[in-house]
Amino acid sequence: MSHQSALISENIEAYLQEHENKDLLRFITCGSVDDGKSTLIGRLLHDSKMIYEDQLAAITQASKTSGTTGDAVDLALLVDGLQSEREQGITIDVAYRFFSTDKRKFIIADTPGHEQYTRNMATGASTASLAVILIDARYGVQTQTRRHSFIADLLGIQHLVIAVNKMDLVDFSHDRFDEIVADYRAFAENLNARDIRFVPMSALEGDNVVNPSERTPWYEGPALLELLETVEIAHDSNLRDLRLPVQYVNRPNLDFRGYCGTLAAGILRPGQAVKALPSGKRSTVERIVTYDGDLEAAYPGQAITVTLHDEIDISRGDWLVAANAEVPLSNAFTADIVWMHDTALEPGKLYDFKLATRDLSGEIRAIDYQIDVNTLERHPTDSLALNAIAHCEVELTAEIPLDDYRKSPGTGSFIVVDRLTNVTVGAGMIRGATQASDGKREQVDWQAFEVELNALIRKHFPHWEAKDVRDLLKR
Repeated sequence: MSHQSALISENIEAYLQEHENKDLLRFITCGSVDDGKSTLIGRLLHDSKMIYEDQLAAITQASKTSGTTGDAVDLALLVDGLQSEREQGITIDVAYRFFSTDKRKFIIADTPGHEQYTRNMATGASTASLAVILIDARYGVQTQTRRHSFIADLLGIQHLVIAVNKMDLVDFSHDRFDEIVADYRAFAENLNARDIRFVPMSALEGDNVVNPSERTPWYEGPALLELLETVEIAHDSNLRDLRLPVQYVNRPNLDFRGYCGTLAAGILRPGQAVKALPSGKRSTVERIVTYDGDLEAAYPGQAITVTLHDEIDISRGDWLVAANAEVPLSNAFTADIVWMHDTALEPGKLYDFKLATRDLSGEIRAIDYQIDVNTLERHPTDSLALNAIAHCEVELTAEIPLDDYRKSPGTGSFIVVDRLTNVTVGAGMIRGATQASDGKREQVDWQAFEVELNALIRKHFPHWEAKDVRDLLKR
């Protein structure tokens, strides 16, 4: 199962070409504290021969001072690199690792288990296609198991692998494994994930991680690595609804005008009828240009430049969609927001929003309810603290096209930025367009009040400055 190819010594260029064309799977590991997430990744890299000799020597030395496995090498130290992580034996920040096998390339995000690091876990899950959720075989489904499953589901992850770890501590009991599977399946009825697998393992000793274990003869499924190599993710992308957010208008000379961006959803081909949003103007695709030459078709995730047959006004932030697509246009929508800053969310405060390639201002008009990430209960609240998740009503200063996050994550997600510090304070997933509040009427009424007040001041206090009268009224 280790990554070994004869092409490395025979034809390095052919090997690199083969490696470049491999499928890429991004996945996260999550679960309760001390369930063995970092150990699992270390074991996965070690047994698949993906640890360099100097790395192994470094963690062998570190195991003598910071390890938790006695005289054995503590493989968790491979991803727990922060001093505070090694001192406490926990994961705090998201750690990314890359490795590959003969069948697929992988990017792993090791995410923290503590509730106070929910934002870190959400960040790691935002680009993942699969989540490996660890469960300690001794304790079964815990509150943190449900919390991480909910967050993974909230972020639209369709593939869940439930790794029942530390089976060596329950003597590889088949009955215990079946009990945990039944408990999790009962909870998972409330999730939208369509693909849930269960694997009994011991990350510490390597059972069913890279190679099948002889100590689980009752388990007929694949080891974790084989499952990761074969899980089908090609159909996870939305290939039906064309979405190309324009990032840059390329105009090098009078003979070329191209619209650059990363295709978020759908398949784009030359000759296809498209329209620009929010203007609604229509045209036909002339060329799909890349550095390596023109394409006959473009797929989600590809960075492309599109030329059209007609000269129409398209700017950064506009979308190109299919000519017959019905995309709602609104300046108001509902969204699930993960708050990521110590300063609490304030409904009514003006923030900057970044949606796809569009930047504009707006406010979180109201918080409908906050979701308790431990019990999944909903309760009312007036503000949102760090790591909290809530269903909110958002209103922007301009009308834009809107997508449901589950339909198109690339165009259905956004971040919230503080206008003064330029710090990202929240991340959100759009759930649907709504009616905007009558903010214009409130503004006109306030302006009318200002005019009336100034007229009264001039009539009754002709020798006074307007600001002096206001100061007097305030007192």
